[in-house]
Amino acid sequence: MTSDASTRAYRRLSVEERRSQLLDAALSLFAHRPPEEVSLDGVAEAAGVSRPLVYRYFPGGKQQLYEAALRSAAEELQQCFSEPADGPLTRRLGRALDRYLAFVDRHDTGFSALLRGGSVVETSRTSAIVDRVRRAAAEHILSHLGVAEPGTRLRMTVRMWITAVEAASLIWLDEDKQPPVDELRDWLVEQFVACLVAGAARDPETAAVVRDTLARESPEEPVGALVRHILPLLGEAGRPR
Repeated sequence: MTSDASTRAYRRLSVEERRSQLLDAALSLFAHRPPEEVSLDGVAEAAGVSRPLVYRYFPGGKQQLYEAALRSAAEELQQCFSEPADGPLTRRLGRALDRYLAFVDRHDTGFSALLRGGSVVETSRTSAIVDRVRRAAAEHILSHLGVAEPGTRLRMTVRMWITAVEAASLIWLDEDKQPPVDELRDWLVEQFVACLVAGAARDPETAAVVRDTLARESPEEPVGALVRHILPLLGEAGRPR
C-alpha cells in the first residue's frame, strides 16, 4: 500500500499548491522546534518530497524557507486582532486575544524562538517581519478605540500593552500554559483597561477614550464593575477628581 508521504510526493500539484505544501510542512516543524534545529531534509520528509524539490522552490535554502514561513505565520497573526466593530470593546478584545493565544498554543516552541531572538537564522528581515505584526496589532486596537490619529501617549500605551501581551505569552509557555487560557485572556483585557486608565490621568485624549469607549461596557462583562468604579474618578480634563 502506498504511504501518505509517497502519495503526496507523486501527486501533481500546481506551483502555488506545492509551495503552500512546503510552507505548511516547514511551519509545522518551526512551530515545535527552534529554527536552528529544523533542516531542509526534515522539511522534505514532512512534506513527502525530495530535498532537491525543496531547493527548487526555495533556492536560498533554509533561510529563505524560514523567512517565507515566518511571513505566512505573520499574516495569520496580524489577522488575530482584526475584529468587527460591534459590541463592547473588552468583548472584542477578548475575541482577538482568544485567536492570538490559540496561535501561541499551536506554535509554542516556534513562537518562543521567534520572540526571544538569538536564532542563527534571525536577520534584520525576520526582525522587520515581527515588528510589522506588532504595528499592525496596534493599528487594529486603535481602530477599536475609534482613534484615527492618536497622539504619542495613547499610541505608546497601546504598543506597551502589546509588548506586555507578548511577554505574558512567553511566561505562560514557560509555566506549562498556566493559568488556564481563559483566565489569562481576561487578565490581559483587565491589564489593557488599567493601562488606559493610567494614561488617562495625564493625557486628555486617553481620558476621552476611557470615557467614550469604556462607558459603553456592559455591566455583565467581567471588567464592567472595574469600569463603573473608574469612570466617576475621571474629570473632564482627564485627571482624577
